[in-house]
Amino acid sequence: MKKFLASLLVVVLVGVGVAWSKRADIILALAKYKTSQKYADVAPTREIPWQQGPTEQTLASGEQPPNIILIVADDLGYNDISTFGGGVGGMQTPGIDRLAAEGAVFTQSYSGASTCAPSRAMMMTGRYPTRTGFEFTPTPAGMAKIVGVVAASMDSGLPVSVYDEALEESQPPYERKGLPASEVTIAETLKEKGYYTAHIGKWHLGRENGMAPHDQGFDDSLLMQSGLYLPEDDPNVVNAKVPFDPIDKFLWAGMGFSASYNSGDANKFKPASYLTDYWTDESIKVIKANKNRPFFLYLAHWGPHTPLQSTREDYDALSGIEPHRKRVYAGMIRAVDRSVSRILDTLEAEGIADNTVVVFTSDNGGAGYIGIRDVNSPFRGWKITMFEGGLRVPMFVKWPERIAAGSSVDTPVAHIDMMPTLAAAAGASKPQGVAIDGVSLLPLVTGEGAQSWDRDTLFWQNGHYQVVRHGDWKLQLNDRPTDGLQKWLYNLADDPTEQNNLAASYPDKLKELEALLAAHQAGSRGPLYESVTQMPVMVDKTLAEKFVEGDEYVYTPN
Repeated sequence: MKKFLASLLVVVLVGVGVAWSKRADIILALAKYKTSQKYADVAPTREIPWQQGPTEQTLASGEQPPNIILIVADDLGYNDISTFGGGVGGMQTPGIDRLAAEGAVFTQSYSGASTCAPSRAMMMTGRYPTRTGFEFTPTPAGMAKIVGVVAASMDSGLPVSVYDEALEESQPPYERKGLPASEVTIAETLKEKGYYTAHIGKWHLGRENGMAPHDQGFDDSLLMQSGLYLPEDDPNVVNAKVPFDPIDKFLWAGMGFSASYNSGDANKFKPASYLTDYWTDESIKVIKANKNRPFFLYLAHWGPHTPLQSTREDYDALSGIEPHRKRVYAGMIRAVDRSVSRILDTLEAEGIADNTVVVFTSDNGGAGYIGIRDVNSPFRGWKITMFEGGLRVPMFVKWPERIAAGSSVDTPVAHIDMMPTLAAAAGASKPQGVAIDGVSLLPLVTGEGAQSWDRDTLFWQNGHYQVVRHGDWKLQLNDRPTDGLQKWLYNLADDPTEQNNLAASYPDKLKELEALLAAHQAGSRGPLYESVTQMPVMVDKTLAEKFVEGDEYVYTPN
């Protein structure tokens, strides 16, 4: 009997050991199963009942405010397009290049944050997180915990991630972590001016409690309800999984292929095609249906964010790009570029191009976790870091009636300027009693009143990770839980790629910028909810590379 019990104990211990060693696979399999159940009842695709404008223009020529189209890519690297001489694997992006050539290019344009959701909130409101409290990117239920478990099972060499499960359990669910309904969005501002407002694609600013796009000023919203571009087994898709990225593993396990219309998470249905193309098809319907009245279209693409999925047609067109993962990524950018071309062509065909403002940007820099080294070249860092590679983004604006083609603006600008710029273009008043941190960029691109520009300072923050740019000087502060406060000080005029840390060499300048950050924080309302994770991210290596002692890294809260 004793031998039997001993043998049984050995079997149990071995089983426990195997389960522990495979815990990441087990938890991902469980998430995949739950996802399959969640999306088992998604309805077939359906026609979207977009509002239809008048059949003829109601205002005389010259009296109608400009139409406005804001196109935002997701995680598009500064070097992912050919506009600046780059392009993934040498691929050209003629649509985006055309938009840049026909309008104004901002040569020092910044995202609002180094991750997506706070940056998008700043585009919508023109306000810093110190005012709105929307500071961290919300993650779906279970994501932080699962990513932590998967990351721990990988041999990356990185310092440990920090995750507070009890804190997360005390917070609101993902659907209620968003931009408060009390915040005034650009959609609400333009709607008061008589605009028809439509949102298509990603939102990531809440789905309940008045936070969904159709509750935040958009007359119509076709929402990215989940995150696959096509079903994983669709014959028209080419997938590229990223085995060294725990976030990618979660996305493949936790995402479905679904959309919703004016209902947040309710009434899910299947998109009609590959997401980027589907949203472009629907955007064109919106433009054609509303060309005779002023409209605001916010086209928020998911591409080229992971999961990496290209159409087979785009993949086949890029046979010279290797490896497979990079080729799929390039195919996704090709689809985004095609979207821009189709939008511009539609405006021309409908005869409304001259009186339409078209803006293109990305929510933040390219991600290092996809393992492609040159996405943000020549800048250091990736999405999640606040080195220039994480914050520098393309930003182009075209408005033939007011902006000369081929214009170039060297003044530092950021996503907080989006809301006041679009409001000014429409002749709309700023919200009453609301402090707007951004400023209109129209004087810079039209030359009308440019001499009055006097802003010298921009701020970024993500919990204890805080950054200020004042003139040409930029300071980053990052309080790492493993070894304390790290400071990086750069003169971007002399060192735009942040190679030479001057924190020890210029104590007076360091003190000056630290004081600016302290003053900015002094008026903060604090975050709406606290960060539950702190994740180490290498500055100069992709996640495909091994961390070794001495590599620079930041800890980013979320």
